[in-house]
Amino acid sequence: MNKMNSYIAGAVLMAVMLMSSGGWAEGSLRMSTTTSTENSGLLAVLNPVFEAKYQVKLDVISVGTGKALKIGSQGDVDVVFVHAPAAELAYVASGDFIDRAAVMHNDFVIVGPVSDPASIGSATTAAQALQKIAQAEASFVSRGDDSGTHKKEKLLWEAAKISPSGSWYAEAGQGMGTVLSIANEKQAYALSDRGTQIAMADKLSLKVLFEGDKALFNPYHVMAVNPSNHAGVNYDLATKYIHFVTSAEGQAIIAGFKKDGQQLFYPDAR
Repeated sequence: MNKMNSYIAGAVLMAVMLMSSGGWAEGSLRMSTTTSTENSGLLAVLNPVFEAKYQVKLDVISVGTGKALKIGSQGDVDVVFVHAPAAELAYVASGDFIDRAAVMHNDFVIVGPVSDPASIGSATTAAQALQKIAQAEASFVSRGDDSGTHKKEKLLWEAAKISPSGSWYAEAGQGMGTVLSIANEKQAYALSDRGTQIAMADKLSLKVLFEGDKALFNPYHVMAVNPSNHAGVNYDLATKYIHFVTSAEGQAIIAGFKKDGQQLFYPDAR
């Protein structure tokens, strides 16, 4: 076990001890976030270190990014950690969120059956890959939940000049892990964030069939809920969490989070 892993393990143990003893000194921090941060396993490594550092409990609501943003705009959480830049900026402009900061990035990939019935492996752009899927009417499972992944998918279909519909196109209305499981069962294509795809790879027969287009870039940001709009939010703890995930300590944990030797996220804080 390397030094970073030893440190994380110790912090997790301390957090568990605090939880079992009721020893949270500063109360709790409420966070809404996307299912990709949860399904990837990152939060299970990152958040206990924060809890131990500040002796607080972190209550996480893991939903699609659209819902995570909505929950934050209603003042039902203190901090929001998502990956849909255009939607985030709209909420910042409306005054719902402040202190928005870049945390990390990975990218989206299109997964599908090894047989690749739509031959998307020969596509040169993500839009062309989707065109091939639509032309072949090959099964495709969409998040269909207004998540960051779903928002990206809709932009890619728009770029492909296609409005997907028909029996080949299914909207699951579920999180990323569930959608990958459904796609795997149906041997269908799906758009996934790379973090969740790597985390679940050993449970899936689906393979990454298209990747690398700059249109698939997937940045994550963290924001505090504006205390001027919602007096009940814990702005002090929200700012501590933002500082933590963008600090050298938090960024090192993110950079060191791997599965089977593969890095799931890349730190972006400057």
